[in-house]
Amino acid sequence: MSMVAELFDFLNSRKKLWLVPLLALFLVFGGLFVLSQGSVVAPFIYTLF
Repeated sequence: MSMVAELFDFLNSRKKLWLVPLLALFLVFGGLFVLSQGSVVAPFIYTLF
């Protein structure tokens, strides 16, 4: 958790808060790719793309 807090402190001090939604989007897509690897959810994810 300290790494996440340190990342937000860095983004806040450098005035790069516009990167937060982009990082969240990358995390969501990364989670979708991890879930789609050989799971029951895979056919439903493939229909979205």
